[in-house]
Amino acid sequence: MNWSERRARYRAVLAGTRCVHPASVYDPLSVRIAEDLGFEIGMYAGSTASLTVLGAPDLVVLTLSEFAGQALRINRAAKLPVMCDADHGYGNALNVKRTVEELENAGISALTIEDTVLPTQFGELDTTRLIPIAEGVGKMGAAIAGRQDAALTIIARTSAMAVTGLADAIERVRAYEAVGVDAIFLAGVKSRAEVEAVSAAVSLPIILGNVTSELADLSYLASKRVRICLQGHAPIAAAVRAVHDTMKALREGTPPDKLAGIASADMMKRVTRDAEYRGWMKEFLGG
Repeated sequence: MNWSERRARYRAVLAGTRCVHPASVYDPLSVRIAEDLGFEIGMYAGSTASLTVLGAPDLVVLTLSEFAGQALRINRAAKLPVMCDADHGYGNALNVKRTVEELENAGISALTIEDTVLPTQFGELDTTRLIPIAEGVGKMGAAIAGRQDAALTIIARTSAMAVTGLADAIERVRAYEAVGVDAIFLAGVKSRAEVEAVSAAVSLPIILGNVTSELADLSYLASKRVRICLQGHAPIAAAVRAVHDTMKALREGTPPDKLAGIASADMMKRVTRDAEYRGWMKEFLGG
C-alpha cells in the first residue's frame, strides 16, 4: 500500500498553526471510529498495544513484530494518519533502525523514539533513568537512517523534564534537533514556564504527553508551537469497562435484548464498512 499521502497530512498538522488532540486507537474498529468522528490523527501507544495484543501492562514485554503487526492491522483499516510510541526502539541504535523500517512498512505516519532506559533493569524497580545524550543522539540518527519514505516523521521523545530537570531537557532536545529529527515529544511537562523554555530553545514542532490543567488551553499551546497534545488512552479503558459490564449482566441473567450501552446494528455496519464489502461482493461474486 502507498502510505505517503497520510504521512503528508500528518506533516501538515505539524506545519500548521493549531494544536490538536489525537484519538487513542488500538485496533481496526477504534481507528475507523476516530476517522468517522473527524480526528486529524490517531495515536497508537505501546501501552494500548500491550493491552490489546498480550493483555499485559505497559512493561515493554511486547516484541517489535507484535507491535508492528498490530500497527499494520490498524493502518489497513482506515486512512487516518497514525503516530505511534515506539518506546526505546526495542534495543540499541541498530534495533532503532530496524524498528523504523518495520513501522514504516506497517503504514505508520510518525513514530517517537525515547531516551529512557528500557526495559526496567535488575534492581531498579520504580526507577526511571535516561540514557546518555550521546547514546540518544546515536539512536535518533539511526532512526533517520532507517527511514526510506521521506514523508515519515521521526520524533525524539524525552522524559528529562520529570527525571533530570529543565536544563537537561533543553540540552537533549537541542542535541536531537541538531541530528535532524522532525519534532520533539515532551513527557512529564507540568507548567507553562517549561513549555516556553523548550519552545524558545528549539525551532521544531512540539508534542506533549498528558498535561496538567494549567496546560489544557489549546490556543496557548498552539502559540508555543505545540502541535499535538495527548489526552491519555481512555477509549481502551472504556471498552474494557463496557465488555466487563456486559458480560457481568449476561452472567447475572440479564436478557440480551435488555442490555444497556450496546452498539446499534447501524453502528456496527458503519464501523465494519459493511456497505463497501457488500458492494465488492456484488461486483466480484456475481449478484
